Amino acid sequence: MTEPQNPEHSTQRLPTVQPVEHGDVLELDQSASSAAYDPVPAKERGEGGGGRFWSARRVPAGILALVVLGGAGLLLYDVAAVRAGHPAMQWRRSLADELARRPLKDVWVLTGAAVATAIGLWLIVLALTPGLRDLLPMRRDHPGVRAALDRTAAATVLRDRAVEVSGVQSVRVRMRRSKVRVRAVSHFRELDDVRADLDTALSMGIGELGLSRPPRLSVHVRRPAKKG
Repeated sequence: MTEPQNPEHSTQRLPTVQPVEHGDVLELDQSASSAAYDPVPAKERGEGGGGRFWSARRVPAGILALVVLGGAGLLLYDVAAVRAGHPAMQWRRSLADELARRPLKDVWVLTGAAVATAIGLWLIVLALTPGLRDLLPMRRDHPGVRAALDRTAAATVLRDRAVEVSGVQSVRVRMRRSKVRVRAVSHFRELDDVRADLDTALSMGIGELGLSRPPRLSVHVRRPAKKG
């Protein structure tokens, strides 16, 4: 008896490679890009989605806390000394005199305001964004469990899947949260065949990563550069 054919391994008609005419010489196109194929849909597992992990921001929070604590403590000490009958510190008197003499359009006043504004915007961005861009949230198959996959590890897994494809000499994988860019070099076989096999293998690999939002796949295959 013959086993039923798996639909995932069924053959499909591939586009033919058209010759490119250069003068009197006909050459075959030596590159294949993702424009020639529709990406193979990744497998969907689980129904729940996991949001991004939030960074603790310990270093920025610690630096800000130390700066605020030091400034507040120094100012409080100076105010207490003035209340006790001692003169104010020289830095506070100099700062008050400079602010009283310099107009608002002075270069140093504008520079200080710009620096303070930039630091404030940076702190607001840190407070409102989750951070941890290297962690890719995974699907939540169990409500009480959250997991994430390191982006470098995910790229390594996809690269290992890509080098197993026949005809692939070398691969570079750039993993992002919304898109995976794959650049492969093929030293034999038709480039369109290699491209189709990479599409299938990498699409299955992305589905097996179990990410909550599977990224889109972009694959480009070329011949190795000629030596000399």
